[in-house]
Formats: sequence, structure tokens, C-alpha cells
Amino acid sequence: AEERSNGPTTAMLPGSLSAVASLLLRCRSVGVLSGAGASVAAGIPDFRSPTGMYATLPVDQLTCTERQHALIRADPTCVVERGMFGANQFTYLEVRRPFILGTHESKWKATAAHLLFERLHALGKLRRLYTQNIDGLDLQTQIPRDKIDCVHGTLGRALCEACESEADHGRFAELVRANIKDIYDVNTSAPPESSHITCSACGRPTVELSTVLFGSPLPEEFFERLEEDIPALDLLLIVGTFLVVSPSNRVAALARCTRVVINNEPVGRELGLSYGLSHVSYVELVAGEQSASQRDIFLQGDCEDICSQLLARLQ
Repeated sequence: AEERSNGPTTAMLPGSLSAVASLLLRCRSVGVLSGAGASVAAGIPDFRSPTGMYATLPVDQLTCTERQHALIRADPTCVVERGMFGANQFTYLEVRRPFILGTHESKWKATAAHLLFERLHALGKLRRLYTQNIDGLDLQTQIPRDKIDCVHGTLGRALCEACESEADHGRFAELVRANIKDIYDVNTSAPPESSHITCSACGRPTVELSTVLFGSPLPEEFFERLEEDIPALDLLLIVGTFLVVSPSNRVAALARCTRVVINNEPVGRELGLSYGLSHVSYVELVAGEQSASQRDIFLQGDCEDICSQLLARLQ
């Protein structure tokens, strides 16, 4: 693994976009960990906010048993859990239906967050983008594919969970349109009831998106890249994530460099992030005169707004 470059060590400086922009320009090796908040401005709902997918999930509309209904009400993340998919594929496909069709139709476009990541690459500073998002918006940028780690997979591919055969994504999307009901009552042409989509290779109804279901291990490539990248970083940009999903949140936990968090609320205290400091002068921040224990910066607010302003300062 490479040695980490001698980047600036920082303390919390609430709201200082200019200081953070200066830090980014000074750094030589920047990592990014992004979450659903980075894509909200594109029209894709996040997962865990009060208006996110889990909080607004129409559980009663899902095709499942009473016991499964009860499990999902208690923990909405069950809809994307491996055991649930093995027992009942409909819940996953019904929840994902608008996302599968929207991706196939290229409905959503990259946001200011994605363009900020792209700008960091253009400046020669981006080491790796670890995205927890499956929407594929990062792949719309000019960032080379090998610099993007889609930690939880992508909506842009389909495969069989049982035999791992890849399915044609366009054909899969059309089958979802024809076979899977719309639990959100948006598409009037959707079927009233869901019917199975079977794998052309093994015949089982286990075709899904190329995403990592809860309870499934992440690809080894994630851990290999993390081992290589962490020692080389002198700044980690954390954008729009609650940092509650493991092991992807290890990117933030293992980083020993400056960590800049862009989010509506402070996150990651259980991972060692600390926002306890108050006013640190711009000069001290940019000069890197703070101790290693004073290195976390929190920029509170809307991801799109903050990333837009940072992007403008990096032009």
C-alpha cells in the first residue's frame, strides 16, 4: 500500500465553504464516500430520512404473507434482505419497480454532488469514489470506471441470484413493466397483480438487479481497494450518508486523514467522528496547524446546495 501524503490536518469549522475548498485544492489524494443524499436532487428518494423510501413504503400494498407484512412493518429494510428475496421475490421487485424502469429510461441525471466528484478527478485529486448508491449516476460522469467502487452494486445490470447468470437488462426491465404491479399507484398501465420473472438459464424466479442484498457479503474487491486506498488518502469527503450501513461505513471509520462531512445532520460519532470543536480560524485550518484529533469538519445543510457552492470554488 502507498504511504499517505502529508495533507492538511484540520478541525471543525462550521459552514466555511471557502476553507474546505482550499483544503481540497491543497490535497493530493482525496477519497469520497457517498450515500443517498447525493442523489436526492435528481429526484431519487433517500432511504432513512422522514420522507425517504423506508418511511413512506406502502407496506399493505406489497405481495406477501401476513408474517412478512409484520416483519417489514417492524423493519422496512427487510424488503431488500437476502432471506426475504429467497422466500418472496415480489416484495423486492415491487419496491424496486420505479427504479428499474427509471434507470432503463435514463430518467435521472447526475447532481451537483456527482459533478463535484468529477471535478476532483479532473483536478487530479480523486483517489477513489466509494458510492453506496445503486442508481448509477456516478457512471454518467467522466470519472474512469476503475476509480468508482459501486459498493452495493448497480441498477444498470440484472442477474439471477440463484445461478448468477446475467440477464439482458432491457428485457428484464420490460418484464418488470409487464409482470410487476405498481405499489405506488403511479403507473395505471401496470398489472393489478405481480407474476414471476424467471431466469432464462435456470428457470427459477430469482432474477434481480446486480445489487448487494442485505445479508450478502460485499465483493472482495471492496476490501482490497480499501486496504490500498486508506493509507494514501489525505482527505475523505463524506456526502449524504447516515453512515449506518456496514461494512461500507468502514471507509469513514478507518480513515486517518481529514474527514469532511456534508449532511443535514452530524453522523458517524459511533465511528469516531468528532464535531465537538467550535471556531477555528481560516488561517489555522488551511495551514494545517491542528492536531490529529481535531480533523473532522461538518458542513451542515442540503447536499446539492453545498456541493454546488464547493464546485463553483473549484473552477
